[in-house]
Amino acid sequence: MIPSVLILGGTGRIGQAVATDLRSHTHAAITLTGRRRHCPIALHSREHYLCLNLADVAAVERAIQTHHLVIHCAGPFRDRSLHVLQTCLRQQIPYLDVADSPDYVKQALTLRDQAIAQGVIAVVSTGVFPGISCSMVRQSIEQLDQADDIHLSYLVGGSGGAGVTVMRTTFLELQTPFLAKQQRQWQTIRPYSQREVLRFPEFGQGGVYWFNTIEAMTLAESFPDVQTITTKFGSVPDLYNHLTWLVAQAPQAWLRNPQLIEFLSQVSYRMTQVSDRWSGIGIAMRLAVSGQVNQQPIRLESSFYSPDTAAAAGQGAGLVAQLILEKKLTRPGVWSVEQVLPTPLFQASMEQRNLRITAGPPTSMRN
Repeated sequence: MIPSVLILGGTGRIGQAVATDLRSHTHAAITLTGRRRHCPIALHSREHYLCLNLADVAAVERAIQTHHLVIHCAGPFRDRSLHVLQTCLRQQIPYLDVADSPDYVKQALTLRDQAIAQGVIAVVSTGVFPGISCSMVRQSIEQLDQADDIHLSYLVGGSGGAGVTVMRTTFLELQTPFLAKQQRQWQTIRPYSQREVLRFPEFGQGGVYWFNTIEAMTLAESFPDVQTITTKFGSVPDLYNHLTWLVAQAPQAWLRNPQLIEFLSQVSYRMTQVSDRWSGIGIAMRLAVSGQVNQQPIRLESSFYSPDTAAAAGQGAGLVAQLILEKKLTRPGVWSVEQVLPTPLFQASMEQRNLRITAGPPTSMRN
């Protein structure tokens, strides 16, 4: 039987990227959903379009019922309910998403026991960051006897090849301070603060700032002995970092104004449509994990680069979908990527897609 996959938000940039990966690495028939009556994109022979409004609860439930896997790409997730995930659990249909909201993911993870009872696997926040980034952390930690410190940084060129939804997510996450694990204590961090200039593959020097990410939350659960988890984000060109920093200084009441958020998102997206021509739309990730091997302090560094952020997100979600369809990932529950994806499977899937993680030699931290 040919498996059928439902991609909610499938006509968006990320949804299309996931579909492209599935066409390359599976034999699945793919249903792409969108809000428009007529499909706004050209369809492949293995693709079908379904006009679907996520607010139509009954229609969503009918659509899920006729598929073997559901991939939720209809963000921004901060505004989404858990209805899709809950429906998948009730109907015993595997689920994954590209959720970018810590609030949404925190709620989704509370359904783990329900998923286990139903015998259903659900994986949240697949993609590139989070997603590939989380598996990179697991890969490094498994090389250590003890991991103490995780430092993840991301640099994205312009729009990253994604749509305006990503801009909305960025401004939404500037609204409130968040918690980060520092020296075993949870500290309140102001979004887009504490600028740090680091060197990234392809981009070179880039400025990054504290940002509320899924990884900061799930890595703390996955690796509870780690003392410090730092996650920072920045853009190219650097002008966008300074503009975003200025927005982050605005009164909180302004940042909670939906009209202002939409205005900023639309303006930012139009700006990146111009700057993408020279900045590119790539993603560079830099990881440093410090710990011990044989009671000796060691630092492991690795990096990842893709010239197209949206495509990399599609590949990160697609590899998880492929493994679920092939019954290589079956563990019931609601999980983050690093909790359910073994490193050997991750490495094999990355190689299959010609995606490369560059690892430096272990560095002794002795003085």
